[in-house]
Amino acid sequence: MSLCCVYGLWVHSNLPIPGLIPCGPSPRMDLEVSLGFMPDSHHEMLEPGESCYESSYVDERGQPSLVVWKLADDAYYRLRYSDRTEFLIDRSGTRLWVSWPQELTIEDAATYLLGPVMGFVLLLRGIHSLHGSAIAVGDKAVALVGPPGAGKSTTAAAFAELGFNVLAEDVVALADQRDAFLVYPAYPRIRLWPDSVTSLYGSPDALPRLTPTWDKRYLDLKSNWHRFQPEPLRLAAVYILGARSSDSSAPSIAPLPPSAGLMALVANMYATKFMDRAMRAREFELLGRITCRVPLRQLTPHADPAHLSKLCDAILDDFRLFADSSFN
Repeated sequence: MSLCCVYGLWVHSNLPIPGLIPCGPSPRMDLEVSLGFMPDSHHEMLEPGESCYESSYVDERGQPSLVVWKLADDAYYRLRYSDRTEFLIDRSGTRLWVSWPQELTIEDAATYLLGPVMGFVLLLRGIHSLHGSAIAVGDKAVALVGPPGAGKSTTAAAFAELGFNVLAEDVVALADQRDAFLVYPAYPRIRLWPDSVTSLYGSPDALPRLTPTWDKRYLDLKSNWHRFQPEPLRLAAVYILGARSSDSSAPSIAPLPPSAGLMALVANMYATKFMDRAMRAREFELLGRITCRVPLRQLTPHADPAHLSKLCDAILDDFRLFADSSFN
């Protein structure tokens, strides 16, 4: 049995999960994960009927990249990716099974598990997440959010190179404390596409592959001077990455008015496609309070990756204007 902590959850799994740090004895078990098989006693239950969600993205065979079913009177969710990796999750987000085809690996399954699948598990448990990255600046958390390809992970990696601790990448899980919001630590890796690795380190081969079957790479936050932030920190600012600009004024930062900030947060929440009405209502109330209590800033990066260090400096300078924090 492997024990680890991710997104504030104590996870027990039958095999080590690639990318997670094994822990000692845990005070509780929040999520039990079975890697490599589905439950034998539930074959009939696993027969899919009509799907409740089909991704609009399709693979080269025209198959949806993800299909989701509700099973056994909504007691379970079944997620099937187009490469035939499958997940079965109970409604309470406490039990999870994973299977994958023979030509794939446990590392392939972990790319789904630690990203969108855990984002959904958190949602089932009432924990909402931003689609982004989070870094530690002093004793506060700064979130970088935006659509796919906006540069969230690349910017987090640039901060890591400057010596800042990184809390999360891809899924920024938020603990709601009513008058404040904590960012849970994720896992000590930043996933990067080869072009981002080249921009940061000069060659795509400067970092190892996430899996033997995929070209995406990862920065190990346990190596060299890179540091992973193992404790949750209070969310102190959210920077929304917008479209890149070649203008000489970029990178630039501007405050977002509450209405625009709320809509930006709604557009950058994780696992929204799986939400029911009650989940959406809870999310909207949470985001309304975040908008009132946490500074939201519109960030325009420069189109040239050579300006990445200037982007980090701009974020730090802006953050220091309003944050009551000490800096390393």
